[in-house]
Amino acid sequence: MAAVEEGAFARAFSAGMAATDCALRALLRPGDHLVIPNDAYGGTFRLIDKVFTQWNVGYTPVALYDLDAVRAAITPQTRLIWVETPTNPLLSIADIGALAEIGAQSHAKVLVDNTFASPALQQPLTLGADIVLHSTTKYIGGHSDVVGGALITDDEELDDAFAFLQNGAGAVPGPFDAYLTMRGLKTLVLRMQRHSENALAVAEFLAGQSAVDTVLYPGLPGHPGHDVAARQMSGFGGMVSIRLRGGRAAAQSLCARTEVFILAESLGGVESLIEHPSAMTHASVAGSQLQVPDDLVRLSVGIEDVADLLGDLEQALA
Repeated sequence: MAAVEEGAFARAFSAGMAATDCALRALLRPGDHLVIPNDAYGGTFRLIDKVFTQWNVGYTPVALYDLDAVRAAITPQTRLIWVETPTNPLLSIADIGALAEIGAQSHAKVLVDNTFASPALQQPLTLGADIVLHSTTKYIGGHSDVVGGALITDDEELDDAFAFLQNGAGAVPGPFDAYLTMRGLKTLVLRMQRHSENALAVAEFLAGQSAVDTVLYPGLPGHPGHDVAARQMSGFGGMVSIRLRGGRAAAQSLCARTEVFILAESLGGVESLIEHPSAMTHASVAGSQLQVPDDLVRLSVGIEDVADLLGDLEQALA
């Protein structure tokens, strides 16, 4: 993991959330503050909002693509800028290099959750980030058969802190999990190329469907983060989200009608998945500042024949 992220140190964890918890505990103390994306992964938000706030850790959700808003959110107590790019599930793009500069100026560490892009498409440490986090369950594992996480850094002091907490909490992967993750890394670049190709075709197809109001995919030239993504990524990834004109009912209907796209949480495997975030992966943010629209559908586009994927979506939308 250190090699593929071009980092000096890496720690493997039993789950992505174990890595998340370790990073937060290593970097934050009571009274500290962090900046998070205003469309962060639901599990990350839940951990910060329900657990770390009990220890007097404050947070501010911000649209990370708005650099002025990020600067305004930073306080003298800010120790961490938590970055997702692309975000889950709205596929927003943050400028890693610019955020790294803001972090350096404010003496805050910058952590990038690189799960959606994978190191095959984006290497945040080379852009100035201090820490990279992965749920290796997703694209790195790549076959929906392993659960894991990772933290990568160039900072030996940080790595020592991660190692101490990981050992103390027992948040280590089993040997077979490590084997499956290593197996996934061997085909990561090839898979990400196919995921990206298929996702672009799916996004372009969906953009032409009358039932679809908005397509969220950074590979489309009309995406507000397209230029930044093109600069810091070598491909646009396999995740596509859409908003449907028919609202919640239309979103649920689409999820129920697909046949090749499997209705399931998680993402990043060779098979295509579809889900309704407001009722599934992001139910934990309902009623919060991070609540996702109920007309949103998230697609994890797999490596199947693209004609099968487009045909499935066409019949499901009919």
